[in-house]
Amino acid sequence: MLKCAAGVSKQPEHTRIRDTMTPTALLEPPPAEVVEGPSGVPTVLTVDDEPSVLNALRRVFRSQGIATLQATSAAEGLSLLKTHRVDLVISDMRMPEMDGARFLERVKIHDESIVRVLLTGYADMSSTIAAINRGAIHRYIAKPWDDQDLVLVVREALSRRDLEKKNAELTELTKRQNEQLRDINQTLETRVAARTAELEQINGMLDAAYADLDNTFVLAVNVFSSLMEMRGGHPGHSRRVAELARETAKRLGLPDRDVRDVHLAALVHDVGTIGFPDTMLGKPVSTYTAEEHQRYRRHTIDGETALMALSQLQGVARIVRQHHERVDGKGFPDGLAGAEIVLGARIVAAASDLDELAHGHMGEINHSAERAHSMLRGGMDTRYDPAVVETLLQVVVDMAAAAKDDVQIDVRDLRPGMVLARAVLSAKGAILLAAGYVFDERVVRQVTNFSTKEGVHLTLWVQRDSIPGGTPLMAPPKVHA
Repeated sequence: MLKCAAGVSKQPEHTRIRDTMTPTALLEPPPAEVVEGPSGVPTVLTVDDEPSVLNALRRVFRSQGIATLQATSAAEGLSLLKTHRVDLVISDMRMPEMDGARFLERVKIHDESIVRVLLTGYADMSSTIAAINRGAIHRYIAKPWDDQDLVLVVREALSRRDLEKKNAELTELTKRQNEQLRDINQTLETRVAARTAELEQINGMLDAAYADLDNTFVLAVNVFSSLMEMRGGHPGHSRRVAELARETAKRLGLPDRDVRDVHLAALVHDVGTIGFPDTMLGKPVSTYTAEEHQRYRRHTIDGETALMALSQLQGVARIVRQHHERVDGKGFPDGLAGAEIVLGARIVAAASDLDELAHGHMGEINHSAERAHSMLRGGMDTRYDPAVVETLLQVVVDMAAAAKDDVQIDVRDLRPGMVLARAVLSAKGAILLAAGYVFDERVVRQVTNFSTKEGVHLTLWVQRDSIPGGTPLMAPPKVHA
Protein backbone atom coordinates (compact mmCIF):
# COMPACT_ATOMS: atom_id res chain seq x y z
CA MET A 1 0.00 0.00 0.00
CA LEU A 2 1.25 3.42 -0.96
CA LYS A 3 1.90 5.88 1.79
CA CYS A 4 2.83 9.36 0.75
CA ALA A 5 3.91 12.44 2.63
CA ALA A 6 3.45 15.69 0.76
CA GLY A 7 6.67 17.55 0.12
CA VAL A 8 8.90 14.46 0.74
CA SER A 9 10.93 14.57 -2.51
CA LYS A 10 13.49 12.00 -1.52
CA GLN A 11 11.31 9.02 -2.51
CA PRO A 12 12.45 7.70 -5.90
CA GLU A 13 9.03 7.64 -7.53
CA HIS A 14 8.39 11.24 -6.65
CA THR A 15 11.80 12.17 -7.92
CA ARG A 16 11.16 10.51 -11.24
CA ILE A 17 7.83 12.35 -11.57
CA ARG A 18 9.49 15.68 -10.78
CA ASP A 19 12.19 15.02 -13.33
CA THR A 20 9.88 14.10 -16.20
CA MET A 21 6.91 16.46 -15.66
CA THR A 22 6.53 20.19 -15.13
CA PRO A 23 3.50 22.02 -13.63
CA THR A 24 2.51 23.33 -17.08
CA ALA A 25 2.69 19.87 -18.59
CA LEU A 26 0.31 18.59 -15.88
CA LEU A 27 -2.34 21.28 -16.57
CA GLU A 28 -4.35 21.71 -19.73
CA PRO A 29 -5.04 25.25 -20.98
CA PRO A 30 -8.31 26.43 -19.47
CA PRO A 31 -11.22 26.74 -21.91
CA ALA A 32 -13.11 29.98 -22.38
CA GLU A 33 -16.32 28.57 -20.84
CA VAL A 34 -17.04 26.48 -17.76
CA VAL A 35 -16.32 22.86 -18.59
CA GLU A 36 -18.56 20.14 -17.23
CA GLY A 37 -16.90 16.89 -16.19
CA PRO A 38 -17.96 13.54 -17.64
CA SER A 39 -21.63 12.85 -17.03
CA GLY A 40 -22.17 11.19 -13.64
CA VAL A 41 -18.45 11.36 -12.75
CA PRO A 42 -17.42 13.60 -9.83
CA THR A 43 -14.51 16.01 -10.31
CA VAL A 44 -11.87 16.64 -7.65
CA LEU A 45 -9.45 19.56 -7.79
CA THR A 46 -6.15 18.84 -6.04
CA VAL A 47 -3.90 21.77 -5.18
CA ASP A 48 -0.29 21.34 -4.02
CA ASP A 49 2.94 23.07 -4.90
CA GLU A 50 4.62 19.68 -5.45
CA PRO A 51 3.60 17.93 -8.69
CA SER A 52 4.63 14.55 -7.26
CA VAL A 53 1.89 14.81 -4.63
CA LEU A 54 -0.61 15.81 -7.32
CA ASN A 55 0.29 12.77 -9.42
CA ALA A 56 0.02 10.49 -6.45
CA LEU A 57 -3.48 11.80 -5.71
CA ARG A 58 -4.46 11.51 -9.37
CA ARG A 59 -3.48 7.82 -9.47
CA VAL A 60 -5.57 7.11 -6.38
CA PHE A 61 -8.67 8.81 -7.76
CA ARG A 62 -8.28 7.48 -11.30
CA SER A 63 -8.52 3.92 -9.98
CA GLN A 64 -11.80 4.92 -8.30
CA GLY A 65 -13.36 6.48 -11.43
CA ILE A 66 -13.02 10.02 -10.11
CA ALA A 67 -11.92 12.77 -12.52
CA THR A 68 -9.19 15.11 -11.29
CA LEU A 69 -7.86 18.58 -12.00
CA GLN A 70 -4.45 19.67 -10.65
CA ALA A 71 -3.05 23.04 -9.70
CA THR A 72 0.37 23.86 -8.24
CA SER A 73 -0.78 27.06 -6.53
CA ALA A 74 -3.78 28.64 -4.93
CA ALA A 75 -4.03 31.22 -7.71
CA GLU A 76 -4.01 28.50 -10.35
CA GLY A 77 -6.64 26.58 -8.42
CA LEU A 78 -8.92 29.61 -8.25
CA SER A 79 -8.46 30.10 -11.98
CA LEU A 80 -9.53 26.50 -12.65
CA LEU A 81 -12.61 26.99 -10.50
CA LYS A 82 -13.72 29.77 -12.83
CA THR A 83 -13.58 27.52 -15.89
CA HIS A 84 -14.42 24.03 -14.59
CA ARG A 85 -17.23 22.45 -12.63
CA VAL A 86 -15.69 21.08 -9.42
CA ASP A 87 -17.31 18.93 -6.72
CA LEU A 88 -14.48 18.69 -4.17
CA VAL A 89 -11.17 20.48 -3.52
CA ILE A 90 -8.19 18.96 -1.71
CA SER A 91 -5.50 21.48 -0.82
CA ASP A 92 -2.20 21.21 0.93
CA MET A 93 -1.85 23.46 3.97
CA ARG A 94 1.69 24.71 3.31
CA MET A 95 1.91 26.55 0.00
CA PRO A 96 3.74 29.74 -1.00
CA GLU A 97 1.89 33.03 -1.41
CA MET A 98 -1.43 31.66 -0.03
CA ASP A 99 -1.74 28.77 2.41
CA GLY A 100 -4.35 26.05 2.13
CA ALA A 101 -6.66 27.41 4.83
CA ARG A 102 -6.84 30.81 3.17
CA PHE A 103 -7.26 29.23 -0.26
CA LEU A 104 -10.18 27.10 0.92
CA GLU A 105 -11.81 30.18 2.41
CA ARG A 106 -11.63 31.69 -1.08
CA VAL A 107 -13.14 28.49 -2.52
CA LYS A 108 -16.02 28.81 -0.05
CA ILE A 109 -16.64 32.36 -1.21
CA HIS A 110 -16.58 31.20 -4.83
CA ASP A 111 -18.99 28.30 -4.30
CA GLU A 112 -20.06 27.24 -0.84
CA SER A 113 -21.40 23.93 -2.12
CA ILE A 114 -17.90 22.65 -3.07
CA VAL A 115 -16.58 20.19 -0.47
CA ARG A 116 -13.26 21.46 0.96
CA VAL A 117 -10.63 19.06 2.37
CA LEU A 118 -7.27 20.14 3.85
CA LEU A 119 -4.05 18.11 3.73
CA THR A 120 -2.10 18.97 6.82
CA GLY A 121 0.77 17.78 8.97
CA TYR A 122 0.70 17.59 12.75
CA ALA A 123 2.74 20.80 12.91
CA ASP A 124 -0.14 22.67 11.20
CA MET A 125 -2.86 21.46 13.54
CA SER A 126 -3.51 24.83 15.18
CA SER A 127 -4.01 26.48 11.77
CA THR A 128 -6.26 23.59 10.74
CA ILE A 129 -8.45 23.96 13.82
CA ALA A 130 -8.76 27.69 13.14
CA ALA A 131 -9.81 26.95 9.54
CA ILE A 132 -12.42 24.45 10.76
CA ASN A 133 -13.83 27.01 13.19
CA ARG A 134 -14.16 29.54 10.38
CA GLY A 135 -16.12 27.00 8.38
CA ALA A 136 -13.58 27.01 5.59
CA ILE A 137 -13.11 23.22 5.46
CA HIS A 138 -15.32 20.16 5.87
CA ARG A 139 -12.59 17.63 6.68
CA TYR A 140 -8.86 17.46 7.09
CA ILE A 141 -6.51 14.59 6.22
CA ALA A 142 -3.28 14.19 8.10
CA LYS A 143 -0.05 13.40 6.32
CA PRO A 144 1.01 10.77 5.55
CA TRP A 145 -2.38 9.50 4.38
CA ASP A 146 -3.70 6.03 3.79
CA ASP A 147 -5.11 5.63 0.27
CA GLN A 148 -8.17 3.68 1.43
CA ASP A 149 -8.90 6.22 4.15
CA LEU A 150 -8.47 9.03 1.64
CA VAL A 151 -10.86 7.41 -0.83
CA LEU A 152 -13.37 6.74 1.95
CA VAL A 153 -13.25 10.36 3.10
CA VAL A 154 -13.67 11.65 -0.44
CA ARG A 155 -16.48 9.21 -1.23
CA GLU A 156 -18.36 10.14 1.92
CA ALA A 157 -17.86 13.84 1.25
CA LEU A 158 -19.04 13.50 -2.37
CA SER A 159 -22.05 11.44 -1.28
CA ARG A 160 -22.96 14.06 1.29
CA ARG A 161 -22.54 16.80 -1.31
CA ASP A 162 -24.66 14.86 -3.78
CA LEU A 163 -27.29 14.36 -1.10
CA GLU A 164 -27.20 18.03 -0.18
CA LYS A 165 -27.39 18.98 -3.84
CA LYS A 166 -30.39 16.73 -4.41
CA ASN A 167 -31.96 18.03 -1.23
CA ALA A 168 -31.41 21.60 -2.41
CA GLU A 169 -32.88 20.71 -5.80
CA LEU A 170 -35.87 19.07 -4.16
CA THR A 171 -36.27 22.06 -1.87
CA GLU A 172 -36.15 24.38 -4.86
CA LEU A 173 -38.53 22.13 -6.78
CA THR A 174 -40.89 22.07 -3.81
CA LYS A 175 -40.64 25.84 -3.55
CA ARG A 176 -41.43 26.25 -7.25
CA GLN A 177 -44.25 23.75 -7.04
CA ASN A 178 -45.65 25.50 -3.97
CA GLU A 179 -45.48 28.80 -5.81
CA GLN A 180 -47.17 27.21 -8.82
CA LEU A 181 -49.75 25.64 -6.54
CA ARG A 182 -50.32 28.97 -4.84
CA ASP A 183 -50.72 30.62 -8.24
CA ILE A 184 -53.06 27.83 -9.35
CA ASN A 185 -55.06 28.14 -6.13
CA GLN A 186 -55.23 31.89 -6.52
CA THR A 187 -56.26 31.50 -10.15
CA LEU A 188 -58.75 28.82 -9.15
CA GLU A 189 -60.14 31.00 -6.39
CA THR A 190 -60.46 33.85 -8.88
CA ARG A 191 -62.17 31.57 -11.36
CA VAL A 192 -64.44 30.12 -8.69
CA ALA A 193 -65.29 33.62 -7.45
CA ALA A 194 -65.99 34.75 -11.02
CA ARG A 195 -68.06 31.65 -11.72
CA THR A 196 -69.93 32.04 -8.44
CA ALA A 197 -70.66 35.68 -9.25
CA GLU A 198 -71.79 34.63 -12.72
CA LEU A 199 -74.07 31.94 -11.30
CA GLU A 200 -75.44 34.36 -8.71
CA GLN A 201 -76.12 36.83 -11.50
CA ILE A 202 -77.82 34.14 -13.56
CA ASN A 203 -79.83 33.02 -10.53
CA GLY A 204 -80.79 36.61 -9.90
CA MET A 205 -81.89 36.98 -13.50
CA LEU A 206 -83.85 33.73 -13.28
CA ASP A 207 -85.46 34.86 -10.03
CA ALA A 208 -86.35 38.18 -11.62
CA ALA A 209 -87.70 36.42 -14.72
CA TYR A 210 -89.71 34.04 -12.54
CA ALA A 211 -91.03 36.95 -10.48
CA ASP A 212 -92.03 38.78 -13.67
CA LEU A 213 -93.69 35.63 -14.96
CA ASP A 214 -95.48 35.12 -11.66
CA ASN A 215 -96.60 38.74 -11.60
CA THR A 216 -97.88 38.37 -15.15
CA PHE A 217 -99.73 35.20 -14.13
CA VAL A 218 -101.31 36.92 -11.13
CA LEU A 219 -102.23 39.88 -13.33
CA ALA A 220 -103.87 37.48 -15.81
CA VAL A 221 -105.89 35.94 -12.98
CA ASN A 222 -106.94 39.45 -11.92
CA VAL A 223 -108.07 40.22 -15.46
CA PHE A 224 -109.99 36.95 -15.65
CA SER A 225 -111.58 37.70 -12.29
CA SER A 226 -112.64 41.12 -13.56
CA LEU A 227 -114.16 39.62 -16.68
CA MET A 228 -116.16 37.21 -14.54
CA GLU A 229 -117.47 40.04 -12.39
CA MET A 230 -118.50 42.05 -15.44
CA ARG A 231 -120.96 39.28 -16.21
CA GLY A 232 -121.74 38.28 -12.65
CA GLY A 233 -123.11 41.61 -11.57
CA HIS A 234 -120.97 41.91 -8.41
CA PRO A 235 -118.18 44.29 -9.45
CA GLY A 236 -115.28 44.49 -7.04
CA HIS A 237 -116.40 41.54 -4.88
CA SER A 238 -113.54 39.18 -5.76
CA ARG A 239 -110.96 41.97 -5.50
CA ARG A 240 -112.13 43.00 -2.05
CA VAL A 241 -112.28 39.39 -0.84
CA ALA A 242 -108.78 38.74 -2.23
CA GLU A 243 -107.29 41.72 -0.37
CA LEU A 244 -108.91 40.71 2.92
CA ALA A 245 -108.05 37.02 2.52
CA ARG A 246 -104.41 37.65 1.60
CA GLU A 247 -103.76 39.86 4.62
CA THR A 248 -105.61 37.46 6.93
CA ALA A 249 -103.54 34.53 5.65
CA LYS A 250 -100.32 36.47 6.31
CA ARG A 251 -101.34 37.27 9.87
CA LEU A 252 -102.27 33.65 10.53
CA GLY A 253 -98.70 32.70 9.62
CA LEU A 254 -99.27 30.83 6.37
CA PRO A 255 -96.17 30.27 4.16
CA ASP A 256 -95.75 32.63 1.20
CA ARG A 257 -96.83 29.94 -1.27
CA ASP A 258 -100.05 29.31 0.66
CA VAL A 259 -100.71 33.06 0.99
CA ARG A 260 -100.41 33.31 -2.80
CA ASP A 261 -102.85 30.42 -3.27
CA VAL A 262 -105.33 32.05 -0.88
CA HIS A 263 -105.10 35.33 -2.79
CA LEU A 264 -105.61 33.69 -6.19
CA ALA A 265 -108.40 31.43 -4.89
CA ALA A 266 -110.23 34.47 -3.54
CA LEU A 267 -109.98 36.14 -6.96
CA VAL A 268 -111.59 33.14 -8.72
CA HIS A 269 -113.58 31.50 -5.90
CA ASP A 270 -116.82 31.95 -7.86
CA VAL A 271 -115.41 30.82 -11.23
CA GLY A 272 -117.93 27.95 -11.15
CA THR A 273 -120.78 30.44 -11.55
CA ILE A 274 -119.59 31.53 -14.98
CA GLY A 275 -122.04 29.10 -16.57
CA PHE A 276 -125.03 30.33 -14.60
CA PRO A 277 -127.92 31.70 -16.64
CA ASP A 278 -128.50 35.43 -16.56
CA THR A 279 -131.54 34.93 -14.34
CA MET A 280 -129.29 33.71 -11.51
CA LEU A 281 -126.57 36.30 -11.88
CA GLY A 282 -126.74 39.48 -9.86
CA LYS A 283 -129.47 38.43 -7.46
CA PRO A 284 -128.99 37.43 -3.80
CA VAL A 285 -128.60 33.73 -2.98
CA SER A 286 -131.49 33.97 -0.54
CA THR A 287 -133.86 34.55 -3.47
CA TYR A 288 -132.83 31.45 -5.46
CA THR A 289 -135.42 28.83 -6.33
CA ALA A 290 -134.90 25.20 -5.27
CA GLU A 291 -133.55 24.34 -8.72
CA GLU A 292 -131.26 27.36 -8.65
CA HIS A 293 -130.04 26.38 -5.18
CA GLN A 294 -129.24 22.90 -6.44
CA ARG A 295 -127.18 24.36 -9.28
CA TYR A 296 -125.57 26.88 -6.95
CA ARG A 297 -124.38 24.08 -4.67
CA ARG A 298 -122.46 22.56 -7.62
CA HIS A 299 -120.53 25.70 -8.55
CA THR A 300 -117.64 24.85 -6.21
CA ILE A 301 -117.11 21.51 -7.97
CA ASP A 302 -117.39 23.16 -11.39
CA GLY A 303 -114.85 25.77 -10.25
CA GLU A 304 -112.40 23.11 -9.11
CA THR A 305 -112.81 21.26 -12.42
CA ALA A 306 -112.09 24.43 -14.40
CA LEU A 307 -108.81 25.01 -12.52
CA MET A 308 -107.47 21.46 -12.23
CA ALA A 309 -105.84 21.56 -15.67
CA LEU A 310 -103.37 24.21 -14.48
CA SER A 311 -100.56 22.70 -12.40
CA GLN A 312 -99.86 26.08 -10.76
CA LEU A 313 -103.42 26.21 -9.42
CA GLN A 314 -103.80 22.82 -7.72
CA GLY A 315 -103.84 24.41 -4.26
CA VAL A 316 -106.14 27.13 -5.53
CA ALA A 317 -108.56 24.55 -6.96
CA ARG A 318 -108.77 22.80 -3.58
CA ILE A 319 -109.65 26.05 -1.81
CA VAL A 320 -112.28 26.86 -4.46
CA ARG A 321 -113.94 23.45 -3.92
CA GLN A 322 -114.04 23.84 -0.12
CA HIS A 323 -114.88 27.53 0.35
CA HIS A 324 -118.57 26.75 1.09
CA GLU A 325 -117.82 24.08 3.69
CA ARG A 326 -118.71 24.88 7.32
CA VAL A 327 -116.75 24.08 10.46
CA ASP A 328 -119.81 22.25 11.86
CA GLY A 329 -119.88 19.91 8.84
CA LYS A 330 -123.12 21.26 7.33
CA GLY A 331 -121.56 22.90 4.31
CA PHE A 332 -121.17 21.69 0.71
CA PRO A 333 -120.15 19.95 -1.45
CA ASP A 334 -118.45 17.32 0.78
CA GLY A 335 -119.73 18.07 4.28
CA LEU A 336 -116.23 18.56 5.69
CA ALA A 337 -115.83 19.82 9.26
CA GLY A 338 -113.22 21.65 11.33
CA ALA A 339 -109.61 20.97 10.36
CA GLU A 340 -110.75 18.79 7.44
CA ILE A 341 -111.31 22.08 5.65
CA VAL A 342 -108.05 23.64 4.49
CA LEU A 343 -107.24 26.89 6.26
CA GLY A 344 -107.22 28.80 2.98
CA ALA A 345 -110.83 27.77 2.31
CA ARG A 346 -111.88 28.80 5.84
CA ILE A 347 -110.30 32.23 5.24
CA VAL A 348 -111.94 32.76 1.82
CA ALA A 349 -115.34 31.65 3.20
CA ALA A 350 -115.30 34.24 6.00
CA ALA A 351 -113.93 37.04 3.81
CA SER A 352 -116.45 36.36 1.02
CA ASP A 353 -119.45 36.26 3.36
CA LEU A 354 -118.34 39.46 5.10
CA ASP A 355 -118.16 41.30 1.77
CA GLU A 356 -121.47 39.86 0.58
CA LEU A 357 -123.20 40.92 3.82
CA ALA A 358 -121.86 44.43 3.44
CA HIS A 359 -122.90 44.68 -0.25
CA GLY A 360 -126.25 42.87 -0.25
CA HIS A 361 -125.17 39.83 -2.24
CA MET A 362 -126.13 37.34 0.46
CA GLY A 363 -129.46 38.88 1.42
CA GLU A 364 -131.68 41.52 -0.06
CA ILE A 365 -130.23 44.39 1.98
CA ASN A 366 -126.82 45.88 2.57
CA HIS A 367 -125.74 45.56 6.17
CA SER A 368 -123.68 48.14 7.98
CA ALA A 369 -120.09 47.28 8.79
CA GLU A 370 -120.99 46.88 12.44
CA ARG A 371 -123.93 44.57 11.65
CA ALA A 372 -121.87 42.53 9.19
CA HIS A 373 -119.15 42.08 11.81
CA SER A 374 -121.71 41.01 14.38
CA MET A 375 -123.30 38.46 12.02
CA LEU A 376 -119.87 37.02 11.22
CA ARG A 377 -119.08 36.62 14.92
CA GLY A 378 -122.44 34.97 15.37
CA GLY A 379 -121.42 32.27 12.94
CA MET A 380 -118.23 31.32 14.82
CA ASP A 381 -117.97 27.59 15.64
CA THR A 382 -120.82 26.83 13.24
CA ARG A 383 -120.04 28.41 9.89
CA TYR A 384 -116.65 29.95 10.55
CA ASP A 385 -113.32 29.25 12.23
CA PRO A 386 -113.19 31.61 15.28
CA ALA A 387 -109.49 32.36 14.85
CA VAL A 388 -110.08 33.27 11.21
CA VAL A 389 -113.00 35.58 12.06
CA GLU A 390 -111.13 37.46 14.78
CA THR A 391 -108.08 37.93 12.55
CA LEU A 392 -110.21 38.96 9.56
CA LEU A 393 -112.13 41.60 11.50
CA GLN A 394 -108.88 43.07 12.83
CA VAL A 395 -107.59 43.22 9.25
CA VAL A 396 -110.69 45.22 8.26
CA VAL A 397 -110.11 47.71 11.09
CA ASP A 398 -106.40 48.06 10.23
CA MET A 399 -107.08 48.50 6.51
CA ALA A 400 -109.53 51.30 7.23
CA ALA A 401 -106.90 53.05 9.34
CA ALA A 402 -104.20 52.50 6.71
CA ALA A 403 -106.45 53.96 4.02
CA LYS A 404 -106.04 57.32 5.72
CA ASP A 405 -102.42 57.29 4.56
CA ASP A 406 -103.29 56.58 0.93
CA VAL A 407 -102.39 59.48 -1.36
CA GLN A 408 -104.26 60.54 -4.49
CA ILE A 409 -102.10 61.68 -7.40
CA ASP A 410 -102.70 62.82 -10.95
CA VAL A 411 -101.77 60.22 -13.58
CA ARG A 412 -99.24 62.70 -14.98
CA ASP A 413 -97.34 62.45 -11.68
CA LEU A 414 -97.21 58.65 -11.73
CA ARG A 415 -93.63 57.29 -11.43
CA PRO A 416 -92.07 53.82 -11.65
CA GLY A 417 -91.81 52.21 -8.22
CA MET A 418 -95.03 53.69 -6.87
CA VAL A 419 -97.36 51.12 -5.25
CA LEU A 420 -101.06 51.19 -6.03
CA ALA A 421 -103.05 51.52 -2.79
CA ARG A 422 -106.51 50.99 -4.28
CA ALA A 423 -107.50 48.98 -7.32
CA VAL A 424 -108.12 50.71 -10.63
CA LEU A 425 -111.58 49.73 -11.87
CA SER A 426 -113.29 50.02 -15.22
CA ALA A 427 -116.62 51.83 -15.65
CA LYS A 428 -118.39 48.51 -15.03
CA GLY A 429 -116.35 47.75 -11.90
CA ALA A 430 -113.87 45.32 -13.46
CA ILE A 431 -110.36 45.36 -11.98
CA LEU A 432 -107.82 46.90 -14.33
CA LEU A 433 -104.95 47.05 -11.82
CA ALA A 434 -105.11 45.42 -8.37
CA ALA A 435 -104.11 47.09 -5.12
CA GLY A 436 -100.48 46.45 -4.31
CA TYR A 437 -99.38 46.63 -7.94
CA VAL A 438 -95.89 48.13 -8.33
CA PHE A 439 -95.72 50.39 -11.37
CA ASP A 440 -92.86 49.93 -13.83
CA GLU A 441 -91.92 52.19 -16.74
CA ARG A 442 -93.98 50.22 -19.26
CA VAL A 443 -97.25 50.41 -17.31
CA VAL A 444 -96.67 54.07 -16.36
CA ARG A 445 -96.29 54.83 -20.07
CA GLN A 446 -99.40 52.83 -21.00
CA VAL A 447 -101.60 54.45 -18.35
CA THR A 448 -100.36 57.94 -19.27
CA ASN A 449 -100.92 57.32 -23.00
CA PHE A 450 -104.41 55.98 -22.32
CA SER A 451 -105.31 59.09 -20.33
CA THR A 452 -103.97 61.37 -23.08
CA LYS A 453 -105.50 59.57 -26.08
CA GLU A 454 -108.90 58.97 -24.52
CA GLY A 455 -109.08 62.45 -23.02
CA VAL A 456 -109.80 60.93 -19.61
CA HIS A 457 -108.54 62.61 -16.46
CA LEU A 458 -107.27 59.82 -14.19
CA THR A 459 -106.34 59.99 -10.55
CA LEU A 460 -104.78 57.11 -8.68
CA TRP A 461 -104.45 56.15 -5.02
CA VAL A 462 -100.90 55.12 -4.12
CA GLN A 463 -99.13 54.23 -0.90
CA ARG A 464 -97.59 57.29 0.69
CA ASP A 465 -94.24 55.66 1.48
CA SER A 466 -93.75 54.71 -2.20
CA ILE A 467 -93.93 58.31 -3.43
CA PRO A 468 -90.60 60.01 -4.33
CA GLY A 469 -89.96 63.36 -2.70
CA GLY A 470 -91.25 66.37 -4.59
CA THR A 471 -94.26 64.59 -6.18
CA PRO A 472 -97.36 66.87 -6.19
CA LEU A 473 -100.12 65.53 -3.93
CA MET A 474 -103.85 66.05 -4.23
CA ALA A 475 -106.29 66.64 -1.40
CA PRO A 476 -106.36 63.91 1.26
CA PRO A 477 -109.11 61.29 0.86
CA LYS A 478 -112.37 61.34 2.73
CA VAL A 479 -112.61 58.39 5.08
CA HIS A 480 -116.02 56.72 5.25
CA ALA A 481 -117.09 54.77 8.29
